[in-house]
Amino acid sequence: MSTEPIVLVEEVEPGIVIVTMNRPDRLNAMTMDLISDLHETFSRLEADRTVRAIVLTGAGRGFCAGLDLKAVGHGAPGTEGMAPIPRTFATQEHIASLNERIHRLRKPVIAAINGPAVGGGFALALACDIRFAAPEASFGAVFITLGVSACDMGTSYLLPRLVGASRSAELLLTGRVFDAAEAREMDLVLEVVDHDLLLERALVAARQIVAHSPLAVWMTKETMWQTIDAPSLRHAIDMENRTQVLCTATGDMVEATAAFRERRPARWSER
Repeated sequence: MSTEPIVLVEEVEPGIVIVTMNRPDRLNAMTMDLISDLHETFSRLEADRTVRAIVLTGAGRGFCAGLDLKAVGHGAPGTEGMAPIPRTFATQEHIASLNERIHRLRKPVIAAINGPAVGGGFALALACDIRFAAPEASFGAVFITLGVSACDMGTSYLLPRLVGASRSAELLLTGRVFDAAEAREMDLVLEVVDHDLLLERALVAARQIVAHSPLAVWMTKETMWQTIDAPSLRHAIDMENRTQVLCTATGDMVEATAAFRERRPARWSER
């Protein structure tokens, strides 16, 4: 058995980290170990103030092929000895809460989708803030083909907000797998990029993000995803107003103005 970690973490530039799911022989399909390691990795990166943007990808020719069916029946950590229903429920929460962790992370997460992203891998890609794909990528909410609901791991929340309710219903109810070109057509991914250029395209976006104030980036991500569910324009604007006032208290706006006048990069405050 390989002793190589199943999650690789590399700081490629100051503030930018690439997280790679590393089970290439199984198209990075999810096991409880992989899910637990991703939980731990994102928790650690959340706490690391030097990390400003994260790129998530898969080793080999797959992004993530969903749950590893050879590992079905293995419960989440801490579920040993539980009765079947509580054990299954706790395991389901352990899996699904990974996507919530990524979605709520203070740092933007960019998915570089290099191959199949189906089932749980599809849901994982949806939880990221920005998605780029290689032509070899494929997508599908295939849970329904296993005799369970297609609404799993946050898919029923995220997918309609990204592609609309009607298109989402068609994808969820058919469980069909579609290619990168169709994903781009429905705006599920921003760009389809040659496989060899995929990571660099993700890094270009990451560099643009880390050029900004850390607090401004955090507040932008948090406010955008919270106001997407705002019951009214007034509610959204109220939240935006409070966030803007909070951001002005850091001194970053004064520094940005000075940097513009002096034609130099801004020196952002620590958060």
